[in-house]
Amino acid sequence: MVDYSRKWWALAAVGSGTLLSTIDGSIVNISLNTLVAAFDSNLNVVEWVVLSYLLTITCLLLLMGRLGDMFGKRRVYVAGFIIFTLASALCGISPNIGTLIGFRVVQAVGAAMIQSTGSALLVTAFPPSERGTALGAVGSFVALGILIGPALGGVLLRYVGWESIFYVNVPVGILGIWLTLRYLTSDAKSAHGQVFDVAGALLLMVSIFGLLLALTEGPNWGWIDSRVLLLLGLFAVAGAGFIAWELRFPQPMINLRIFRNAAFSLNLLAGFIMFIGMAFNLLLTPLFFQLVYKFELQQAGLLLMALPLTLSLTSPISGRLSDRVGARVLTIGGLICVAIGLGGLSMTRVDTPVIQMIIFLLMVGAGIGLFQSPNNSTVFGNAPPEVLGVASGLLAVMRNLGQTAGIAIAGAVWTSRVITLNGAPIEPITAASPAILAGGFDTAMLVATGLTLLAILPSLAGGRATDRRAVPVRSA
Repeated sequence: MVDYSRKWWALAAVGSGTLLSTIDGSIVNISLNTLVAAFDSNLNVVEWVVLSYLLTITCLLLLMGRLGDMFGKRRVYVAGFIIFTLASALCGISPNIGTLIGFRVVQAVGAAMIQSTGSALLVTAFPPSERGTALGAVGSFVALGILIGPALGGVLLRYVGWESIFYVNVPVGILGIWLTLRYLTSDAKSAHGQVFDVAGALLLMVSIFGLLLALTEGPNWGWIDSRVLLLLGLFAVAGAGFIAWELRFPQPMINLRIFRNAAFSLNLLAGFIMFIGMAFNLLLTPLFFQLVYKFELQQAGLLLMALPLTLSLTSPISGRLSDRVGARVLTIGGLICVAIGLGGLSMTRVDTPVIQMIIFLLMVGAGIGLFQSPNNSTVFGNAPPEVLGVASGLLAVMRNLGQTAGIAIAGAVWTSRVITLNGAPIEPITAASPAILAGGFDTAMLVATGLTLLAILPSLAGGRATDRRAVPVRSA
């Protein structure tokens, strides 16, 4: 028998961690100019408050997922909450920008432990028939964090001070720790005699670090800059070394055989492609509101709430429906909805009514909500129980890498099109006329639409693979 009251408290425990990490990202992102003034620094240095966090968390997600599978996901989750909460308090008392960046790295260690094990713990707290419902609820926590973060950050920065954007994590963290200890049951550890794959972990971290930093700094340094080429080379060499090592090590950090499951691999790929396309909207739509429509930052922020609003509404509905009708119809329908929304955004001009943009943003948010919960449920459903932590880490890595790659591609497409329409290079690129900036936006959104439609192929194939596994083989 399933303890229904306990599983919902388990959802609250995991949801608090999801909400905490989501709010933290959006609050810090809008505080960069404030931090520049507070520490008498420059934007290039202060950006590492965000970048160090992103690099650390992405590099450690799979490592922490493997530790959770080995030593118990609840242990890793609680430890992550404690580290994140303490690091948040330390960030608030940082005397200089270097110390703040250092504490952000520590904070990211805790966040990686939370993110890599949270969804896996939730999957085990709910019966398989309600997995989509649980993951859909987590999607609502993500959207709620996106909605709350900018507004809360603006109030705290204006009336309290930059320290408060870190201190606000402390009470939420304490609540999350208590909920976890009280309502999340200890999960089984791997069999005795397990050995942690140190070499594999290091090779994987070096590979991901090289790729992520190259994608992040490539637009600033130039894609043929020697530093970018060196980082990409590091990614390729370390990645090849990781695969070779994992295939021969008896207890690998990631058992590469799990990728033989077509449904598992193809739905991971579909999510990765979708997040690349979504990054175009995340980067360029705020710029469109500010540079083309000439909206103030606060007004633009309110309009951007359209996407997470529909995401928060559709995600739990989609999760519950996927438990009843299966994932394939919802994932394909969600991707089509996202593509229609992005395609609609590509028709935006200088004189386009803002309500038209809002409608298409609502469609994009609804499509993401329809897609993400069933897609994640399919990935978890096709992962062996002993590697749920790694599966959770892989989903988070695909999301982070997809968004990072998408932002780099979106910036390159938008910049190239603006220069072409302008007829000559222009510095800064934002100095181009609103009509030309809108033209670059339109082209970029068409590319994003194509990427989203491309994600339908692995999602469709993954759904068919799941159906084949579900159908029993009859003996002759």
